[in-house]
Amino acid sequence: MSMIAMPEPDRSVLRRRDAIVRELVRLVGADQVIADRDGRRAFETDGLSAYRCMPLAVVLARSTDDVSKVLAYANASGIKVIARGAGTSLSGGALPTEDSIVLGLSRMNRILSLDYENRTARVEAGITNLGITGAVAAKGFFYAPDPSSQLACSLGGNIAFNSGGAHCLKYGVTTNNVLGLKLVMVDGEVVEIGGDWLDQPGYDMLGLLIGSEGQLGIVTEATVRILRQAEGASPMLLGFSSSEAAGRAVSAIIASGIIPVAIEFMDKPAIEVCEAFAKAGYPLDVEALLIIEVEGSPEEISMLLGRIVEIVQPHGPSVVRISESAEQSAAIWKGRKSAFGAIGRISDYLCMDGTIPLGRMPEVLVRIAEICAGYGLKVANIFHAGDGNLHPLILYNANDPDEMMRAEQCGAEILKLCVDVGGCLTGEHGVGIEKRDLMHVQFTETELALQMSIKTALDPQWLLNPAKVFPLVETRPAAA
Repeated sequence: MSMIAMPEPDRSVLRRRDAIVRELVRLVGADQVIADRDGRRAFETDGLSAYRCMPLAVVLARSTDDVSKVLAYANASGIKVIARGAGTSLSGGALPTEDSIVLGLSRMNRILSLDYENRTARVEAGITNLGITGAVAAKGFFYAPDPSSQLACSLGGNIAFNSGGAHCLKYGVTTNNVLGLKLVMVDGEVVEIGGDWLDQPGYDMLGLLIGSEGQLGIVTEATVRILRQAEGASPMLLGFSSSEAAGRAVSAIIASGIIPVAIEFMDKPAIEVCEAFAKAGYPLDVEALLIIEVEGSPEEISMLLGRIVEIVQPHGPSVVRISESAEQSAAIWKGRKSAFGAIGRISDYLCMDGTIPLGRMPEVLVRIAEICAGYGLKVANIFHAGDGNLHPLILYNANDPDEMMRAEQCGAEILKLCVDVGGCLTGEHGVGIEKRDLMHVQFTETELALQMSIKTALDPQWLLNPAKVFPLVETRPAAA
């Protein structure tokens, strides 16, 4: 049985389902509404696939006007709405409730304008990260945030969860790469926040909205930064006899003042599975592997890689392998980028997402192994080591309720560990339902009350993305 509870549905809304569907069809057209059971089933879960719930109805919006109409109607009728991009959320952020409308934005995937002189792109929220890069690559530009799911994940979802990726060590996460938003409020009003400039007067509303998990409004368009591609880039592989040694090497690299484009970590279980899947040429006789990429001119790349090799020598790397071709570089990254899918071929898993201070990495890796062993579960560690964003994958059998419960308890203990050592509950996957009941570990009652007061101010009935982020006993309007 799962540790994660969901609220009882609003029976009055369920009884009105047929009338609600008819009104949605009137508002946006029958070709944009999914009401049949088989059609709705495709939206009953997201990347946290252990949990599922059939939504009341699904609307696939084609425009900001569609979103505005649906929200205005839902707000006036007291119906919950859950925005959904590509459904790749690993924290249950797009999980429906039985009495909610899922508002899908995947059809809103256009490039609206490109401004190379000022290095910005205005795009719709349903576009993928790689879609943005693909549109500007011919001019030598790219969009920096690169989650492992960047082939599929939508910009709107990235904005909701402030996603990062392997290259966020140098280029930052989503909030560092978004300049403006078009947002539909819960009552259907459309507002513009920010724009084609690097700073703006007044309160930092972008900072409030990016990472708010679709609870304050629904983003339909965004203005993002596009960056010049580097002259060149090259990754290297470093193999170590223990995860602790690899962790110490990461700390030493960052402490030296060198900031690579990316530092990725994989332990032995992850290395073996990813190599079997991607044939990337990973060494199989090591306990931990670092993928480190630097960029610049050929001379700069050579200097940086040489310096990194010197820095890690005291930590005893048994393998030092520098990519010698574009094909080798692509293979190295293919293994890492396909890691979650590769693990999924052999086992169900829960993907944790906590962040720790880099200096505590060696001891935390030891404790993660001890925690998982204590629950009788295996773990594969794949994460963004450069910024301390851990992604332990806890392997379990989803068809065994007891094992699922133990996996959730194990994950909760790992996340509590991250907070205990000075880190936080999430680095890029968001809170969703997965970490909702752990928010008290990170925040005081006063801090949670402050956050909920903002939610209530912008969504008085708490209709947007319900049962997420805040502990369930807290997820109610303050006036209720």
